[in-house]
Amino acid sequence: MRTAVEKAAYTDDVPEDREELVKRLLGMDRGVVMFVGDVDTGKSTALMYVANRLIEEGRSVAIVDSDVGQKGILPPATISLARPEERFFSLNELESKACYFIGTTAPAQYVGEMAVGVWRLVSLGKGSADFVLLDTTGFVHGRGADMKRLKAELLRPELTVVLERSGELEGLKSALSPFTEFFDLKVSEAVRSYSRESRRSVRSMKWREYFSASREVILRDVRITGTTLFSGRRLERQEMELLERIYGWIVFGGWQDPRGCYHVVKAGRYSPRHDCLHAVDVERLNNLLVGLIDSNGLCVAAGILKVPGLGDSDLTVLAPLDEGHVDTGEVVEVRFGRIRVTEDGEELELLRRDDL
Repeated sequence: MRTAVEKAAYTDDVPEDREELVKRLLGMDRGVVMFVGDVDTGKSTALMYVANRLIEEGRSVAIVDSDVGQKGILPPATISLARPEERFFSLNELESKACYFIGTTAPAQYVGEMAVGVWRLVSLGKGSADFVLLDTTGFVHGRGADMKRLKAELLRPELTVVLERSGELEGLKSALSPFTEFFDLKVSEAVRSYSRESRRSVRSMKWREYFSASREVILRDVRITGTTLFSGRRLERQEMELLERIYGWIVFGGWQDPRGCYHVVKAGRYSPRHDCLHAVDVERLNNLLVGLIDSNGLCVAAGILKVPGLGDSDLTVLAPLDEGHVDTGEVVEVRFGRIRVTEDGEELELLRRDDL
């Protein structure tokens, strides 16, 4: 049964071509299978049917969920790897075994990170399973098509499953054709369409579920990445006071990079347009989604930034993270995302890449 926090659920009431796909895969020893299709075409439902059938037939399966905006395997805004060993009814049931932080639910400006993250987790999945099934976003035109091409070029999937209604993805298939073979599936008549508001509501419940067991942790001596802030020479107090007098700001912190450009965190309405002055409102750092990254570049957990730590290297983050992770130093990097959320699941703001 479909629950409140998922759009897709397992069903065996599917078109016959799904079983034809299973038979095709059972004739292979192993492989990577990428599922592509526009929004609301049933990619996740088709993937779950195939995964369950392969498990029933005694084949091992890894699932890589890269649909950052409508994640089944938590948390949102990441790419996740799961390794189901028995029948399951929703991706939401599965525990993430590895995670790659993207930091946004709108990945148009993160095509490179999406490709790298998928490649890394698919590589991990290939080491533990006969088949790696890759669920993708419904972002299939423009930059979305570029993203799918990059993934196909990196992964060289043995099979790409294409869900379409009337040939609308022929251009995408042409772009992917040097790197993969295709298996076409009809879009099931049972597929439902979801409004942007419905998607946001589902995502809100997933945020709330993920952060329900969180606590505040203080991270010390970690690298801060994913932003132009916090790098270069820290500004002296006199320099920050000068900026305050010129622009009428309160300046909380500032840095000068090797090019001589200034990056400051401030409070105040005026934000000048100047190539060598990058001013970020302090409010944009509050409740910012961040990734807590280990020495392998994988995401230990997603967190919500609470105290930016502009005066020193300490950051206060709300995350579902136990003391052991912090004490053992597993978290070595905090990577800034581009969405602001609360632990109650409210999405406050979606930022552009160059905003931070």
